[in-house]
Amino acid sequence: MTATIRRYCASDQAAVYEVCVETADAGRGVRGRYSTDDLVPDTFAGPFLFLEPEHAYVLDNGERAVGYVIGTASTPDFVAAYQERWLPQLRARYQPPSGAPVTEEEHRLDVMFHPERWLLPELAPHPAHLHINLLADYRGSGHGRELINTFLASVAAAGAASCYLGVRQANVNARRFYAKLGWRPVEVRGAEPGTYLVHPTD
Repeated sequence: MTATIRRYCASDQAAVYEVCVETADAGRGVRGRYSTDDLVPDTFAGPFLFLEPEHAYVLDNGERAVGYVIGTASTPDFVAAYQERWLPQLRARYQPPSGAPVTEEEHRLDVMFHPERWLLPELAPHPAHLHINLLADYRGSGHGRELINTFLASVAAAGAASCYLGVRQANVNARRFYAKLGWRPVEVRGAEPGTYLVHPTD
């Protein structure tokens, strides 16, 4: 399907959240799985849109955003800003688990309230990181490649020499896609092999 890439603007937030909800489980949807459908996008989309909109791009089909790429040029700076500026907003809506997380929602909340988990020593040489999602009808047409290239150019201009992303083992199609684009796995202690992939920004 025909669509074009453009910079994110504030009026795209609802559509970006919608795409996140429809694709968050290895390309499948998570609608109705948690107490609010905003839980996942409030962790993996909202903070990037709020803190670093300059690195956010959407795939627009002429009516709305049907895909996006978001992220940061500096994961350490992003985590610090998340803790200082995004977490206070989340605390008005969510409560972290009172003990060790048990349910799937508690695990999601635990991730939400501990962004420092993104600061992995093995990924320090790759300061940028990204999240990309497209609705099913817009996959396989080159849009994903274009979105990633757009993002890599954006963070390169901000001084990031290398970027990482995380991919679930179950998302076989995504893993195959990233391999074709030259992303290579990097070993991270405690993570399954191939969970984290890296790529230079140039």
